[in-house]
Amino acid sequence: MTEFNVLADSADWQKDFERRLTASHLAAGLGDAAAQSLVEEARGYLATWTVAGIEDAGTLVGHIAVSVAGDDGAPAGRIGDLHVDAGHAGRGYEQAARDWAEAWCAERGARRVDIRITEPAGELFDGYGVRGQLRARRIASPPKPVDGIVARPMAEAEFPVWAAGEKAAYVDDIVRSGAMGPEEAARKSDDDFAKLLPQGLSTPDNTFLVLEAAGERIGTGWLKHRHLPGATYGYSLHIEEAHRGKGYGRAAMAAGEQATLAAGDSVLMFTVWGGNEVAMNLYTSAGYRVVEESRSLGLPRSEA
Repeated sequence: MTEFNVLADSADWQKDFERRLTASHLAAGLGDAAAQSLVEEARGYLATWTVAGIEDAGTLVGHIAVSVAGDDGAPAGRIGDLHVDAGHAGRGYEQAARDWAEAWCAERGARRVDIRITEPAGELFDGYGVRGQLRARRIASPPKPVDGIVARPMAEAEFPVWAAGEKAAYVDDIVRSGAMGPEEAARKSDDDFAKLLPQGLSTPDNTFLVLEAAGERIGTGWLKHRHLPGATYGYSLHIEEAHRGKGYGRAAMAAGEQATLAAGDSVLMFTVWGGNEVAMNLYTSAGYRVVEESRSLGLPRSEA
């Protein structure tokens, strides 16, 4: 019978968790410094997790880490880690641990449970809706330019209209992913843009692009350099609706990769929101690997 015993001392688990987290980020293409930066970020909230050993007849087979915290007034649970040792994998311990974690969160008032997957989980979390993915690719050499496509710096006069459109698109992405409702998403959009671009177009370490074909504007790009050591974060590489389906998505990515190298970084990262399968497929075909994937399930779990 599978049992779960909360650890009084989780130091050994934390050491192993950090090792596995580092390995998964390196495998996704991040450099050592970037991977360690993400591990340092994780250390900031590990102390809030409750860690339990997964045991069978007194044998420790793995660990499960959980937490519950307020999320805009509504308690939300989180599965921080679910790991079964290789010698015991595939024997049902994973599902038992998932079920225990969901019950643990629900007992503490959580209306949903979230998980951030950094290792292959098989079908264990198929019932959880995908909220978003962090994708990354190491750029070994300058991308091949796309004939007829020009990426130029955005002009000051173009910035206000672009910013309004990006904020609205950000709200739509959040709502479509199921993470928030429209009003909450709008507040988050306003707050995030104010923090990210306090000086507008002149905010340091940011590149703003306008993509043109035959002199006509077809899209825009926004990249934040040194988001992590050696890594640029692509907040947006957007092709306007009237010009989609013409292969310009790859051109936008090439422009982003060129800007990444020009800024001295070697990795380009993106977030793609749940529900945007077109972007997910594009990133996969272009070699962008999943660094981590966020999923969510409403509680109590529906058995239908």
